[in-house]
Amino acid sequence: MTVLLFIAGVLFVVVGIAASIALHEVGHLVPAKLFRVRVTQYMVGFGPTVWSRRRGETEYGFKAIPAGGYVSMVGMFPPATTESGAVRRSSTGVFQQLTDDARQAAAEQLQPGDENRVFYKLPIWKRIIIMLGGPLMNLLIGTVLFAVLIMGFGTAQPTTTLSSVSECVVPASQQAATGQTECTPADPAAPGYEAGLLPGDRIVAFDGREVADWDSFSGWIREAAGREVSISYVRDGETIESTITPLLTERPVASEDGTPVVDDDGVAVTQEVGFLGVGSTQELVPQPAGEVLPAVGDSLARVAGVVLNLPQRVVEVGQAAFSDAPRDPEGPISVVGVGRIAGEISAMEEIPVASRAATLIGLVAGVNLALFVFNLIPLLPLDGGHVAGALWEGLRRAFARLVRRPDPGPFDMAKLLPLTYAVAILLMGMGVLLIYADIVKPVDLFG
Repeated sequence: MTVLLFIAGVLFVVVGIAASIALHEVGHLVPAKLFRVRVTQYMVGFGPTVWSRRRGETEYGFKAIPAGGYVSMVGMFPPATTESGAVRRSSTGVFQQLTDDARQAAAEQLQPGDENRVFYKLPIWKRIIIMLGGPLMNLLIGTVLFAVLIMGFGTAQPTTTLSSVSECVVPASQQAATGQTECTPADPAAPGYEAGLLPGDRIVAFDGREVADWDSFSGWIREAAGREVSISYVRDGETIESTITPLLTERPVASEDGTPVVDDDGVAVTQEVGFLGVGSTQELVPQPAGEVLPAVGDSLARVAGVVLNLPQRVVEVGQAAFSDAPRDPEGPISVVGVGRIAGEISAMEEIPVASRAATLIGLVAGVNLALFVFNLIPLLPLDGGHVAGALWEGLRRAFARLVRRPDPGPFDMAKLLPLTYAVAILLMGMGVLLIYADIVKPVDLFG
């Protein structure tokens, strides 16, 4: 059963990512057709064609390698001309030959009647809309999935039911210095354990106050260090009255989102507070629609942070893959890594089905937001590179009008093909490295 659940989780994410890629290309296809650009191919994947069918002037199909997709439009590159308007002859330089070959291949796609249906003749704003259509589709998918998560399933919130009761208290500084995780005879017993609390107990009152939520309960515990207080909890339908004395101990300071606060040296900040040694169960609580966009924004900020430091992050992944260093759980991973995580989550039968389903949907949502951010990088062959080229063309033409010079014409993106090939090779190399690392040194999210 566990193996079947693992496979089901992997298949869910694979299908979700494939659908996301297909819809990304639809984001390019629809505005291109609306602006009357002739689209010759809409393909999901690369390599040999597995299946295709022609509808009108466009061939729709699937390729053997499901690692992306493309929409082929006629007239991506303008013809090379001299200042007099004559067609420039090819050079024997290697880079120039690459450019000329690509331009010739684009020219061979043209048919009679395509004169005003080529991509490069579109107004700049239309070209930008076409190229941004793909990333914006991923942003839309990610936002919709986040809405399903937050409004449908809900976000994990702590309840007043105990999930764990620690046997002892280990100060935070001692844990950081020694890595201690097990109790020793020298460690003081945890107050909750001494008071007889058990996982599954539901706390209903503390220090004479009704416990309605975990956050309030935690605050009262911290304030009651060293003082004996009353506590009431429900076990097997019976309410039990008792007393308990929170122990003053050193605990990490947490930020609003629950992450540890660290100082300038990266050391966790601690403070002495009251402590019982109990943990809360989590349950999914649906949130209002107003929580969706802030959650999407937070996720985009995290993805952008990874992308901005991508070279360094990839180097760290490579170092981890070929050494004993652990993988950074916040670092980049490949589709293989995402699939493995999805399988592990799906196979965790101790977790409620709703929580597992929500996590899988969250993975697909996160991939879509990552595709949105990554495709905005202003380098060819990414969509952001085409947008940057269109903007540069607009800037050149605006400057020419300002200084009353002749219109310089469309910017020749074909001249950037050598750089495009270099970027493509780097991206493929990065992908291979991430896949290798996800096989030999996968990210450990579950301990």
